[in-house]
Amino acid sequence: MTSVSSEAGAADELRRPLTATAVPPGDRGATRIADRVVAKVAGQAAREALGRLPAEAQPPYATVAVHREVARIRMHLELDYPCDIGARCREVRQHVVERVVALVGMEVSEVAVQVERLYPAQAHGVAQGRTR
Repeated sequence: MTSVSSEAGAADELRRPLTATAVPPGDRGATRIADRVVAKVAGQAAREALGRLPAEAQPPYATVAVHREVARIRMHLELDYPCDIGARCREVRQHVVERVVALVGMEVSEVAVQVERLYPAQAHGVAQGRTR
């Protein structure tokens, strides 16, 4: 008989209303966003900031390290040339930070931009022939 009464007691325990000491549903557990998700968001943000690139260029991509909800991002880019490389990198850096903060809700401590390759303007039809 004690097993029946203990089962009934457990069922009664489940039916009791929540008390003031219960943890609200929104505070139970944690959300973890994978590094590769942050990297995809950063890569897309870099594509948005750069706009149209040469046809031969690989799309920008990122490698990310997240520690305690703070992301360190390394962007890899290929750019057309001539251009103001510093200004383009600054635009990418600012846009990546804005988008990661807005979409992922994570602080960004660093965005290092590495330019992998430059494509001359004549490579994608802007200038033809030799110039002196």
